[in-house]
Amino acid sequence: MKLLCPLWFVICCLFVSGQGSAAEQTLRVLAWPGYADSDLVSVFEKRYKVKVEVTLVGSDEVLRSKLAENKGGDFDVIAANTAEVHNYVNQGLLQPLLPERIANTARQLPRFRDYSRIPDIVVAGQVYAVPYVWSDMGLIYDRKQFTQPPESVESMWNPQFQGRVLAFNTSNHNFSLASLAMGSDPFNIKPDDFPRVTAKLVALRRNVLTFYSLPEEAAELFRSHSVALIFANYGRQQLKQLRDAGADVGYVVPKEGALAWLDCWAISKGAHDPALATAWINYMLEPEVSRAITERQDLSNTLQEPADASPSSRLIWLRPVEDDERRAALWQRIVSGERPPLGESR
Repeated sequence: MKLLCPLWFVICCLFVSGQGSAAEQTLRVLAWPGYADSDLVSVFEKRYKVKVEVTLVGSDEVLRSKLAENKGGDFDVIAANTAEVHNYVNQGLLQPLLPERIANTARQLPRFRDYSRIPDIVVAGQVYAVPYVWSDMGLIYDRKQFTQPPESVESMWNPQFQGRVLAFNTSNHNFSLASLAMGSDPFNIKPDDFPRVTAKLVALRRNVLTFYSLPEEAAELFRSHSVALIFANYGRQQLKQLRDAGADVGYVVPKEGALAWLDCWAISKGAHDPALATAWINYMLEPEVSRAITERQDLSNTLQEPADASPSSRLIWLRPVEDDERRAALWQRIVSGERPPLGESR
């Protein structure tokens, strides 16, 4: 004979089942160091009764490989600069979003809400990302080793500082930096100019102590090797980190201008719950959260004007480059010490 369960027992079972399902829901975040600190994540988890799984990356190359592994299916929401966002859209790795459904975008400064004027986040009339934080990538210098602040990006090639320069281990930014130093377009290197730019980077490799990957690594190398000059890929975030550790360092935007990045939040094409990903973006734009990243990382948020922002005329916002694959292949040969292939050197 079949036993009939009391109604209250069925209701309890359904309630427990629902609770278990909610507890298992996970938001998968792919971001940079300092973008999703544990205390901020904890607030979001409690508010939405979910788990947040954060994966941190240290370079655009690593970010690309992570996102491409399963065509975006391993993550729900990502942080990436505008140039990378455009590339991901072209690869079908992101889905469009509706900023009007993200209430806290109304808190942002007007220039960060005028999406049509922000390069690369609007593709084919659809918005794919919401601005979050930004920084220029200037030069950090040891005040004890410079009688005057360095004026030019060419200081990185100065033989006077051989073995005391730190550059970042990345292909795109370094080719852009070398092209900028040579007075050319940093994002559109002509085929005939690649040999000269490649040779310029070979010279840089010979002048640096090493190429770092994370700001903590650069800080440790600065302390242990009497480093004089650092290309600040992480911008003023690195400056704050060094000063907090007691280093007597200065920061300049070189006369050629500084590469600058605007990082945004975007939703992966493979997001399990786009609504939850949207809630994360909205949460990141809450005043307390945006202020936290500025106070902790010294990065400029999109809700308030920075106290000491660089002149906008000297900021060179990152754009997609002429040939990612060519830059990456050449960079691997340069950084490993191999001779570039025929036609890529002087």
